[in-house]
Amino acid sequence: MKKIIKILLLGFFLNLFSLQLVAQNGNALQGLIGGPIHKLLFAESAIKQVYIDSLSEDKLVENAIVGMLKELDPHSQYTPAKDVGEVTESLEGNFEGIGVQFNMIEDTLVVVQPISNGPSEKVGIMAGDRIIFAGDTCIAGVKKNEHDIKRLLRGPKGSKIKLGIMRPGVSGIHYFTVTRDKIPLYSIDAKYMIDATTGYIHITNFGANTHEEFMSAVHMLKDKGMKDLIIDLQGNGGGYLQAAVNISNEFLDNKDLIVYTSGRSTPKTEYHADGKGILRDGKIVVLVDSYTASASEIVSGAIQDNDRGIIVGRRTYGKGLVQRPIGLPDGSMIRLTTAHYYSPSGRCIQRPYEKGKKTDYDKDLLERLNSGELTNPDSIRFPDSLKYKTLKQQRVVYGGGGIMPDEYVPLDTLQFPKLYRELMAKSTVNRTCMKYLDKNRSKLHRKYKQFDKYLAEFEVPDDMIELLKEQASKTELKYTDEEFNQVLPVLKVQLKALLARDLWEMNEYYHVINSINSIFNKGVEVIKR
Repeated sequence: MKKIIKILLLGFFLNLFSLQLVAQNGNALQGLIGGPIHKLLFAESAIKQVYIDSLSEDKLVENAIVGMLKELDPHSQYTPAKDVGEVTESLEGNFEGIGVQFNMIEDTLVVVQPISNGPSEKVGIMAGDRIIFAGDTCIAGVKKNEHDIKRLLRGPKGSKIKLGIMRPGVSGIHYFTVTRDKIPLYSIDAKYMIDATTGYIHITNFGANTHEEFMSAVHMLKDKGMKDLIIDLQGNGGGYLQAAVNISNEFLDNKDLIVYTSGRSTPKTEYHADGKGILRDGKIVVLVDSYTASASEIVSGAIQDNDRGIIVGRRTYGKGLVQRPIGLPDGSMIRLTTAHYYSPSGRCIQRPYEKGKKTDYDKDLLERLNSGELTNPDSIRFPDSLKYKTLKQQRVVYGGGGIMPDEYVPLDTLQFPKLYRELMAKSTVNRTCMKYLDKNRSKLHRKYKQFDKYLAEFEVPDDMIELLKEQASKTELKYTDEEFNQVLPVLKVQLKALLARDLWEMNEYYHVINSINSIFNKGVEVIKR
């Protein structure tokens, strides 16, 4: 850090002088700051003062930082000041704004749900409302991207914004003045009982409040009779190391190793369980896939290597690098890799990479598909050098990057064929759901006051399927009746899940959609053995 500050101070010093003075005093500066640093600052000053075209010095320096980081590992990165808040908010557990979940449907912001007891709900904004104006800015039909709209709606706690709302079935635009507030972001979005003794918790990331949320979910499920637990880490991109350590601690015995880190300039640091966790009894299954990364892999590795539970799914992403955030004076930030994560058995979680070749690194998941790893377990081969033993039962586990599950679940490419993927990519299914709700929300609320009744009885009606076909035709999507009938069973579950999300919350969405999740179904099978 001292070196970085020194560079910045010297950059400021050099910019006070002309290029001529820099050249005249080059030798003195060389002795003061050393060759490479002086070379970089000298080049920046030269470009600024004599280059043929005018340039933004800020952009020049920013590009230099990005260029340096590109030559390092794939996860060291630079974040401009304007984006730092958005990057960190999901980990910090809150942001300041109006408090709505929304989707962009045909260039219009549609409120999916106002946050319970949040600022929008307090003034009367409802699910299904269209936000047409934010202050004096029209945000409907103007092709603004979601990122820009978020910036308009968010702002400091206590600030006010006037929203122009159109409501289905009500003529005209109605205006609401919303006082922005702190809006919680939850990292656990589903928690329910699968059966009388088996609980389910879905964790989306590992943030500052994740352990607290997790414990609240566990206590709630225990009160309902939970003895065994399925933890769903599919698609979880990770987050804070300490959050992963705290959750792993709940499952392990005293002094069990959870993870250790080691790097060139950082000493080896071990994290051990304290034996005070409340989930040291009962069966544990962890669900993972190719997008399970970082902190999620710490939890998976700790449970697997200590023989505490069974990992179900596909090999995880393989991100085992510790990043340290370093704030720069203008509010921007670099996340710099300082160490590796190692599982308790000594496996390096990070998959191999070549410095400066991020494009090749990013193709790894495609290579897994092409090699057959995602669809056929027989195609997976590990050399003896990558064999490790678990700490208690001495079971063989494998290194080489990521966590290889104990129970492999192949990717079923037939379940989600090309037509399904295209319908989802074009937001056809989402638009169908929103349009159906515009006309039927009140009727559905009256008929299904409780989610259990909806789960057991609701079936996607024919008129909703016709609406889906209408939406598909607007995107000029070509398909045969045979292709449509092939994907129809999965589409019906997806539509039912999206309706559940919009009528209730994400918890209910997962309750429905998990029925067609092969990894979830395998996890239920395993935990019942």
